[in-house]
Amino acid sequence: MVARPSGTDHRVIHPGVSCRFRGQEMSACRVEPDAGLTRVPRRAMMVTKQGNATMDAQATERSGLALPVVDISGLASDAPLVRAQVGRAIRAACLDKGFMYVVGHGIDAGLRARVLMQAASFFTLPEAQKMAVSMAKSPCNRGYEPIRGQTLEAGAPPDLKESFYSGEDLPLDDPRVRAGKFNHGPNQWPEGMPEFRATMEAYFDAMQELSARLMRGLALSLDLPEDHFDGFCRQPMSNLRLIHYPPQPATPLPGEKGCGAHCDWGALTLLMQDEAGGLQVHDEAAGWVDAPPLADSYVVNLGDMIARWTNDRYRSTLHRVVNVSGRERYSVPFFFSGNPDEPVVCLPGCALPGEAPRYPPTTVEGHLREMYARTYA
Repeated sequence: MVARPSGTDHRVIHPGVSCRFRGQEMSACRVEPDAGLTRVPRRAMMVTKQGNATMDAQATERSGLALPVVDISGLASDAPLVRAQVGRAIRAACLDKGFMYVVGHGIDAGLRARVLMQAASFFTLPEAQKMAVSMAKSPCNRGYEPIRGQTLEAGAPPDLKESFYSGEDLPLDDPRVRAGKFNHGPNQWPEGMPEFRATMEAYFDAMQELSARLMRGLALSLDLPEDHFDGFCRQPMSNLRLIHYPPQPATPLPGEKGCGAHCDWGALTLLMQDEAGGLQVHDEAAGWVDAPPLADSYVVNLGDMIARWTNDRYRSTLHRVVNVSGRERYSVPFFFSGNPDEPVVCLPGCALPGEAPRYPPTTVEGHLREMYARTYA
């Protein structure tokens, strides 16, 4: 993500988020901040089971707004046809908004609960204790970012959220750190929380594995060999972010919200959210629609890198958070961006006959640095 900390003139680059939308700057999208908000009832959600990968067309026609629910348990099947069915369900979601609920993921429910509990405990610490692990002390943007420390939506007030970032914990003498690889380095950990580090590291490892499994499903969705992205998934750049959103003020400033409208930079974002709700996804026809919490699921969305890789065949879509629940909201996005040296070139089958690739060849790191440069052009 790119942050613009309030009240300072320095620039901090965060992994995973941009203000791009389908190859354009977000400001060019002409999206009214609160236009078209539609509540999406739970019954309108479409469920795709591993044995039935066909989207419920009737449900789609009725609501036209709901995110699909894809059961990915079939990706672990020994039967190629079952794995292919999951790939087809993923393709349908990627061709729509690039957003889906993912169930059948296999992440332990107890571990998920501990992550949310530790996140809530961290954000209740005194401000001085949180600032002891401030991102300003990190060479790779790890640690605590205070409330209103980031502005994701151009022209809007700073975001009403505070965060804690971690990633693969690499010492300063690691060859990748010494080479100056993008956002590589050591984590910072709060003192006085004996279970915090172990919990986050266990969850980070589990999410790395899940992300690699999803990339295999993504390959199938594009009619590519299942192992097409295996090199991309080796030594990946990934970041875990804990976020606390206070309730939306009764009289907010114009455009003030928990998290401004943005698209993500990388490949995949896997979001675990509590029951407060507030996530909204932009639909080109209907405006902003809710993505309410669904038990034991992840909200998975594609980032700009996948849109670039697929020649914009797959979608990277604007989303935001408005916490109107009246209570504290906690969410945990995991950003998966892959190996920094992996080439990013238009994938086979993603350009129509006679169509030239819309983007020049680059690498994962080159793409991320380009997004940073565009944001601050």
